[in-house]
Amino acid sequence: MVNLVAAQKPMLHGLMKMAGVVPHTVEIEPGTTMNFWVPKDTLKKPKNYQNGYTGADKAKKPKKNKPVVVLVHGFASEGIVTWQFQVGALTKKYRVYVPDLLFFGGSISDNPDRSPRFQAECLSKGLRKLGVERCTLVGFSYGGMVAFKLAELYPDLVRALVISGSILAMTDSISTTTLNELGFSSSSELLLPTSVKDLRALLKVAAHKKLWFPDKLHKDFLEVMFNNRKERGELLEGLVVSNKDATIPNFQQRIHLLWGENDQIFKRELAQNMKEQLGEKATFEGIKKAGHLVHLERPCVYNRCLKKFLASLTPEESLN
Repeated sequence: MVNLVAAQKPMLHGLMKMAGVVPHTVEIEPGTTMNFWVPKDTLKKPKNYQNGYTGADKAKKPKKNKPVVVLVHGFASEGIVTWQFQVGALTKKYRVYVPDLLFFGGSISDNPDRSPRFQAECLSKGLRKLGVERCTLVGFSYGGMVAFKLAELYPDLVRALVISGSILAMTDSISTTTLNELGFSSSSELLLPTSVKDLRALLKVAAHKKLWFPDKLHKDFLEVMFNNRKERGELLEGLVVSNKDATIPNFQQRIHLLWGENDQIFKRELAQNMKEQLGEKATFEGIKKAGHLVHLERPCVYNRCLKKFLASLTPEESLN
């Protein structure tokens, strides 16, 4: 029987290409490769080019007429699935890059490091190999933690941050409190569902509005989107830090916290407390009638808020 989720992928890929982005594989280091969706005019066509773009295509430095925006996905799906409603809304004015973090999409590594720091280091290397010198990061959930780490490590690369449904670091106390409130025993139970029942439970806490899909669609989504389970479980283990080791970096960038006001996973109050911790360079904006999946539940409102913040950045902050 046809997997409905897999069957929709070619259509989604086609929509991405219509928006001007194409898949490209980057070798980060021996044994580690990352998949990116990149602006197609930043790739040089090989001499034997006929149709399409592959990992053999060479990247060229982006032209400086558009600011670069990098969209970093969360834990439940790969890049273009997460950001399917944002890519086309941004490509007219921005050069949009959509990476698949390690063990999502086509990105893999034989390095045992599963920390957000390693994800950030690999993402930085990949972006630089693609010719990106300056960018604004838009990070959702797990991708937001990677984005925070990338901004901390490489302030020369990251000019600004937009963060949705995420936190600086998953400390012991935040992890325990969040899971207890949601009624889950572990992050893996919440974020690595193994059954239709488990996936329904995840969607129930992630979305503000009740979502109904037939069991067949849930089964197909589980089959397509939740591969590399062992490695993803290790990513979750590598995410948690002890309270005593948690620090608040002195970020140089502007940071905009763009939140679903009904987020049950990382609540509005947590975001507002984080804004106070981050200081005067941080701003908060809530979107009503939206939960953790704010960019999917209310994409038009989310895109309008996102573009407003991006437009507020000075050329010094936004351009390469």
